[in-house]
Amino acid sequence: MKDYGLFIDNHWVETSGTFLSINPATEQPIAKFAMANKADVDRAVKAARKAFDSGVWSEMPAAERGRILRRVADLLRERSEMFSVAETLDTGKPIFESRNIDIPTAIDSIEYYASLTVDINGKCIPVGDTALDYTVREPICVVAAITPWNFPLALAFRKLAPALAAGNTVVVKPASVTPLTTVMLGEIFTAAGMPEGVVNIITGSGSTAGNALIHHPLVDKLSFTGSTEIGRDVIDASKDHICEFCLELGGKSPAVVLADANLDAAVDGILFGAFLNQGECCCAATRVLVDSSIHKEFVDLLVEKTSKIVVGDGMDESVRMGPLVSDSHRNSVMDYIEIGKSEAGEPVIGGGLPAGLDRGYFVEPTIFDNVPESSRIYREEIFGPVLTVTAFDGADELVRAANDTAYGLAASIWTGDTAVGQRLSRRIKAGTVWVNLHNFLYSQAPYGGFKQSGIGRELGREGLEAYTEVKNVITWLGQGAFRWY
Repeated sequence: MKDYGLFIDNHWVETSGTFLSINPATEQPIAKFAMANKADVDRAVKAARKAFDSGVWSEMPAAERGRILRRVADLLRERSEMFSVAETLDTGKPIFESRNIDIPTAIDSIEYYASLTVDINGKCIPVGDTALDYTVREPICVVAAITPWNFPLALAFRKLAPALAAGNTVVVKPASVTPLTTVMLGEIFTAAGMPEGVVNIITGSGSTAGNALIHHPLVDKLSFTGSTEIGRDVIDASKDHICEFCLELGGKSPAVVLADANLDAAVDGILFGAFLNQGECCCAATRVLVDSSIHKEFVDLLVEKTSKIVVGDGMDESVRMGPLVSDSHRNSVMDYIEIGKSEAGEPVIGGGLPAGLDRGYFVEPTIFDNVPESSRIYREEIFGPVLTVTAFDGADELVRAANDTAYGLAASIWTGDTAVGQRLSRRIKAGTVWVNLHNFLYSQAPYGGFKQSGIGRELGREGLEAYTEVKNVITWLGQGAFRWY
């Protein structure tokens, strides 16, 4: 079991306090981490500020920044199996997902933003013959990146890659329950030639390290992915010194199944949308809204295919659903299942702990049918392998139900007529709408939420521009000096 310090100024720093990361499948510790206090956070932020002010990264030629980021991607690719195993041990997710989704997604993000370092453009603005007016995009300065526990490495690079490509320096704090792969990046950044202080990685509790980071006066942008509740705290913290923020928060994403949908394809796609990463996914398809005319046939097929999902230790190659991330989170999900039983009756499948798995934080994939719109399991984010099904009559009612939520992160539409899908996509209030697909994201395309699901966008060019400030430069071109008095 390896001990990890804080990564500050390209050096490993020890602290007085430590904590353990636990394998959710075995309940055994896998690594020990430094517990950052307020002074440690201050040291990390000041290192990032010093690096930025020196120009060692922000003023480095853009092509050279891109070269270093590509080296980071190359090193991660060389060590992809090691990182895949670490991600599975730390989070519990199946190794099949770590190898085929998490690590490749992280690499893709780095390579995409590395390619954009030389393509960060302003624009020239026509203002007449006597002045030249143009804009440039400059890095903001010090970014505080606070990342969640469900996709630790992939979501770390969703912030790190564009922030670094734009020339910022960063202090990143991973979730305390899954810090391993983010901390392992320290060695990769050093080997890639990243200058000292450009990337700093701190570990510890949200109440101490996280709180000190979001309130630090030298932080110029807060980038947070997590719950809507904590997102409100980040907004409050930004008021201290009026810094920028970007929030990717919770969701209760609908999957709208029209009467003409290919049911076999819809069920397969919705199961991926609902149960990927044990349902611990912000944009998971948690509410199935199905046309009444196909309701029974759809549910029967959904139950049949759910019964074939293999649950177990994520290191088993055959497993497609691992344990939940922690004992406390499993208890929360099980509480919601009990609430669901009181609101909608017994689930049509699942609802308990898997047989034969005596250790680990496992929960059966669970489906409730005929779930009332007023119920808590229909409206509240559960963040686990719990899916609700509710029937409605016709497309208009389905769209109304899809929009009847405080969230607006994502949605999917399942139909045999893609033209209908395109038209309905405009009526659904969500940042991402899939047609005959769910849970697919691309580095080149923006991602973020409406309503209480967030503010701002990550990924795509929008994700890069979010880490820049726009400066307007105006030059007098008149034949003589401008005079007013």
